[in-house]
Amino acid sequence: MYTTLIDAPGLRALMDAGTPLKLYDCSVDLADRARGRAQYEQGHIPGAIHADLETDLSDKSGTDAVCGGRHPLPSRERFAAWLGRTGLRPDMQVVVCEARGSAFAVRLWWMLKWCGHQAVAVLDGGVTAWAEHGGALESGPGQAPAAQAEPYPLGEAQTTMLTVTEVASRLGSPSQTLIDARAVPRFRGEVEPLDPVAGHIPGALNRPFADNFTPDGRFKPAQQLRQEFQTLLSGRDPATVVHQCGSGVTALPNLLAMELAGLGRTTLYPGSWSEWCRTPGNVMARSS
Repeated sequence: MYTTLIDAPGLRALMDAGTPLKLYDCSVDLADRARGRAQYEQGHIPGAIHADLETDLSDKSGTDAVCGGRHPLPSRERFAAWLGRTGLRPDMQVVVCEARGSAFAVRLWWMLKWCGHQAVAVLDGGVTAWAEHGGALESGPGQAPAAQAEPYPLGEAQTTMLTVTEVASRLGSPSQTLIDARAVPRFRGEVEPLDPVAGHIPGALNRPFADNFTPDGRFKPAQQLRQEFQTLLSGRDPATVVHQCGSGVTALPNLLAMELAGLGRTTLYPGSWSEWCRTPGNVMARSS
């Protein structure tokens, strides 16, 4: 069972062994919504289903979202209905990927853990790594989820999250160490291209999510990640860490990197800055 990362040879071995397998391709471009789907249709691992961040992995209707922000998490029940339509069963090994790297596929990795599915792993290096290993690709629209199906049977959540109220109530407490995954200029409040207010949550530390990857889009070695996070935390207990970013998506490479580093599975604030800065009464900070 793979529960964090899998490399291209490992995925090939699963396929060759006939292991019950479900593949999801999370290719996305936040600046151009159509481009993620286009990347998928240009070339994806055979059998992979496209998981759209905006529609499948978020609930922008506000009907039953569990947080605010630009990419609100859908309820577990709504997400389980989509998983059921894709044909996922509890006995399947899941592999999530994207066109290059792993920055966005980790969202689906976390959501599956949230629904109780343990056997889910991120393809290290993405579809690019698969192709470099000699893996076949197919083009076209791929398999579409069924119109109707039994929902995926939810299990006990294997992840933890905080609401905006909970984060606010713990500001300044040693029980909470916020790590913001946005790029340095956005964290400092020098620029803000997406949200109405620039800045960061007071007391947050900054580790841009891209710092977890090597130039080829793979996660850095575990020992290097461990050293970098320990330096950032400067003696703070890793168990107190709460990850956030702009909208709760790119915070997750930091969360997975800490787990790879042997520092445990930490907590997510899914609403992140896009919810925080829109919530009346919340304080904001900027760095000089």
